Amino acid sequence: MADMVDTVDTERTANLRVLTQLPVASLESVTSRFPDIEFVEVPTEGALPEGVEGEVLLTFAWGSPNLGEIAQRGVRWIHTIGTGIDRFPVEFVGDRILSCSRGASAVPIAEWTLAVMLAFEKQLPERWVSDPPERWNWAELGSLEGKTLGLVGLGGIGCAVATRARAFGMQVQAFRRTAAPSPVPDVEVVQQLDGLFAAADHLVVAASATAATRHLIGAEALAMVKPGVHLVNIARGSLVDQEALRAALDDGRVARASLDVCDPEPLPEGHWLYTHPGVRLSPHISWSMPGAVERLLDTFAENLRHYLDDEPLVGVVDLERGY
Repeated sequence: MADMVDTVDTERTANLRVLTQLPVASLESVTSRFPDIEFVEVPTEGALPEGVEGEVLLTFAWGSPNLGEIAQRGVRWIHTIGTGIDRFPVEFVGDRILSCSRGASAVPIAEWTLAVMLAFEKQLPERWVSDPPERWNWAELGSLEGKTLGLVGLGGIGCAVATRARAFGMQVQAFRRTAAPSPVPDVEVVQQLDGLFAAADHLVVAASATAATRHLIGAEALAMVKPGVHLVNIARGSLVDQEALRAALDDGRVARASLDVCDPEPLPEGHWLYTHPGVRLSPHISWSMPGAVERLLDTFAENLRHYLDDEPLVGVVDLERGY
């Protein structure tokens, strides 16, 4: 929390300098916990002032044009406040540690996911009326209870979605790259995507964006989905082949696609995703909630304490796997 001061080795903190491309004024939730550490703001482009060095770099999810120069200024550990590194210039990392704020946005994204699934089942906002309807007290609405949620990915976001879906009485299947049991009770972990595609009433994409997952939801996958499925993408736009999705929407295999992400971002004016009747598109905002940025920074603050205590960091990126 912002009002807590971390107890660490004062000699170590006095000798540590954190370079930050985020404005120092925006880091009060971190700097208040480590009053003895020097935080030095560095530019996101152009040359750095002479003599500026630091052991730690706090940066954005997309890095910066001058990241290579900054990394050469004594940096041993880089932390990005993003929850993924698909846009990060990893070629500048070298043998340094790279960590991210993975899982910090799980709560708001999971709430968003349940919101769009409920909107699909309850036919909202279509069921709001501004004139007398043909019939009162009658509608044929759906329900989440008894429906099957198919999760592609069971990381922090996937687990948060699964927990909330189980509270609504949904059956949850989740695909993950290992056979490890689910951290969430009563979630069936599957190793084959085809079975998950065929069973899911709501198919939620929550996997990391890597070269291996690009267009994971493509023509082949969409040929296997349960007819009338609701597709939700809160991961990255690159995981869904949008042209294959358009074909699946047009022939009814996908009843609706609720997309908080797309490819590219920002989406250009006139793109078909804006106007297709089967698409509900939002501009990558599912992470938003009061204190959302502080949650991202809390992960860095936690890691900073671990770093000072020579403990393993959380959210460390495997550069070979890309997440």
